[in-house]
Amino acid sequence: MSDFAWTIQIIYVLAASCFVLGLHLMNTPATARRGNQVSTTGMVVAIAATLAIIVHADLITTTGWIVMIAGVLVGAALGLYSARNVQMTAMPQLVSMFNAVGGGAAALVGIHDYMTAGAGVSATTSVTTLLDVIIGGVTFSGSIIAAGKLQGVITSAPVTFPGARVVNLLVAAVGVGLGAYLITSPSTGLLAVVIAAALVFGVSMVMPIGGADMPVVISLLNAFTGTAVAMAGFVIGNWAMIIAGALVGASGGILTKLMADAMNRSIRNIMLGGFGTGDTAVALAGGPGGDVKSISADDAAIQLAYASKVIIVPGYGLAAAQAQHEVAALAELLESRGVDVSYAIHPVAGRMPGHMNVLLAEANVPYPQLKEMDEINPEFARTDVALVIGANDVTNPAARRPGTAISGMPILDVDQAKSIIVIKRSMGHGYAGIDNELYVDPKTSMYFADAKKALTELAAAVKTLVG
Repeated sequence: MSDFAWTIQIIYVLAASCFVLGLHLMNTPATARRGNQVSTTGMVVAIAATLAIIVHADLITTTGWIVMIAGVLVGAALGLYSARNVQMTAMPQLVSMFNAVGGGAAALVGIHDYMTAGAGVSATTSVTTLLDVIIGGVTFSGSIIAAGKLQGVITSAPVTFPGARVVNLLVAAVGVGLGAYLITSPSTGLLAVVIAAALVFGVSMVMPIGGADMPVVISLLNAFTGTAVAMAGFVIGNWAMIIAGALVGASGGILTKLMADAMNRSIRNIMLGGFGTGDTAVALAGGPGGDVKSISADDAAIQLAYASKVIIVPGYGLAAAQAQHEVAALAELLESRGVDVSYAIHPVAGRMPGHMNVLLAEANVPYPQLKEMDEINPEFARTDVALVIGANDVTNPAARRPGTAISGMPILDVDQAKSIIVIKRSMGHGYAGIDNELYVDPKTSMYFADAKKALTELAAAVKTLVG
């Protein structure tokens, strides 16, 4: 191996080390930003090394350089614009689209390699190539459907029809079966059928999954993207891609399992058809077992200002209202009065893994105040006021009873607090489409308003109250 080749391999190892270190730093909110920076540095180094290979070997023409540079500029501009301008409520859709782009790009690498090699493709190479094409195709179409469901372009309710599972199995059998056949008998015509089967399976896999399961689906598709990228790395012999893809695939798979466990559901059940129906606004009504009690800003402020311990429970409603800065300001005001304030973070609160962590980090909420479910649940019984902001299914005591759509799902024990204030625009359902029994608990008071408006009014009322 030449000195140049050795140098490139060493650079790739350094880039891979950045990926591993960055992923480790992303394990906690306190170091996540630095982890992102380290991983970005590794990617820049890997891209620079790849460009050095292209220049050294003179692999592409002037026209090729123009096309590549134009693609890089356009892609970078779109990525930067999307990342800087997307609303926090739309972040899951953006992640899904990034998954689609990653999976689609990996699939194109495999398709190009297979068609270029033609009859000369080896069995060893064609295995990774076809895995790349199949996994990348499923990820591309599945991620687009997931983004559409989250955006509301496609209904968030499960979409099924009689015999849907049989159709899914047949499509999967066609894709995998033809893929196996193409390992020993190359055919670009049959490759097109494999691609079509992968794309159809991606659609048919995600359409029956409901909105409540979307956080798990996003994690799973992220794992698919990483796996497809790793396969593409094998196809073109790029070790940085192999390592980066393997890390994303493994971390995505682990996160998928953790998210499924947090919902007390198996991945198999989720993939065979979820239960969510999306947010559904309904008229103000009593709900199961009692009446709803509303509260004014002044009354809520009295409870909060004179409490010793307050736990804030953020949910999708907080993200929808972009009220993270207002809740941080209210928490700071309460802390200035000596109130012990913390945040209860449920693993599936919001629409993607870590949604609430990212949202609150944007408002510079101190990381030690963010408590995971297992850590914070024992604290509710010692809490004076639990302030629930737009969180629904993750606080519903119905999960403790059999026979409901969320039975067995671990929840935040909000109903154990001495007093509960729920900020919500209406009595609308969460993703699971069932009434929240917390709302009719005698200890619960409902503050019906947009989260940003309600939190601003609460802060003003607390300031007035304490002078």
